[in-house]
Amino acid sequence: MRIKAAVLHASPIAKPYAETRPLRIETIELDPPGADEVLVKIAAAGLCHSDLSVINGDRPRQIPMVLGHEASAVVVETGAGVTDLVPGDHVVMSFLPTCGHCLPCAEGRAQLCAPGAAANGAGLLLSGAQRLHCDDGTDAYHHCGVSAFAEYAVISRRSMVKIDRDFPLVEAALFGCAVMTGVGTIVNTCGVRPGQSVAVVGLGGVGLSSVLGAVAAGAERVIALDLSRAKLDLALSLGATDAFLASDPDVVEAVRAATSGGVDHAVEMAGSAPAFELAYKITRRGGTTATAGLANPNARISLAPVHLVGEERVIRGSYMGSCVPARDIPRYIALNQRGRLPVEKLLSGTGPLDEINAAFDLLDQGKVVRHVITF
Repeated sequence: MRIKAAVLHASPIAKPYAETRPLRIETIELDPPGADEVLVKIAAAGLCHSDLSVINGDRPRQIPMVLGHEASAVVVETGAGVTDLVPGDHVVMSFLPTCGHCLPCAEGRAQLCAPGAAANGAGLLLSGAQRLHCDDGTDAYHHCGVSAFAEYAVISRRSMVKIDRDFPLVEAALFGCAVMTGVGTIVNTCGVRPGQSVAVVGLGGVGLSSVLGAVAAGAERVIALDLSRAKLDLALSLGATDAFLASDPDVVEAVRAATSGGVDHAVEMAGSAPAFELAYKITRRGGTTATAGLANPNARISLAPVHLVGEERVIRGSYMGSCVPARDIPRYIALNQRGRLPVEKLLSGTGPLDEINAAFDLLDQGKVVRHVITF
């Protein structure tokens, strides 16, 4: 079938994107679903820094590629072997397919699925197929097995979670990345307990989701740090107890003084080495510093190993919020429905696919938390 999609043909691309238009809106060919695959009509797709990092060259990927990995959709057609979905069902996409059979999946660590990671790295679906084709005869690659910046997509059944048809699809899209990663880092990776203290460095969609997760987990102190005063104010409105400008030269001393020596858990969500080092410095003795920020692969951090020993410090990486999507996405949606995870407050606005390049300028400039493309 013929579909309209935003296709990236080169990277990196100069700014502003509204002028250079790295994402070309084209009509391309989409194959029907194969075995264990599903054809969906995309309802909403969030703009994330993981998409931006492909455009700006921080995370090189195969091109041409249809970007977009945080999305909700409606099932149109199912391929052979898909027996638990029917046309009309609503689904949220996960940006890593989980095979269910490899060692990490068997251990309950679906976020580390080996075949899923290999497929994503190759720009393919879990089956190894490419279902997207440009008019010049070249195959287009899939982004994180989703490629949601398009009217329709063919996606592995292993990349989606069925949700209630009554749940708003625009808000639902955010659960596929921002919420899953941000809340998951708090409750799964760090295991935050009631009464503990948490600091979040970097207040994009994932970071603010972490703030919501820390509040929902019962953290006594939730410290927000960012370069933007507006985002600090938003974090306070979401339940953060304290806010500090990360650019303040005395910020480390200020946070440590406010928390009697540092926080129990500091999570870095900015995707930069300096942000991680800041998070590490404000973590207390015996505390945990976690990161889900995807920094440039060439970025490096400088730490004194003696502190790891003498202070029994813990450093944790968190991919996909250490989530099992089929387990955690429904849990987080249920929390939202009970008013304990007000994800809708993260929405900065919506817009059509034709305006996606200008929307990425806003994301790059830190002027939006989550802008969502709607279809």
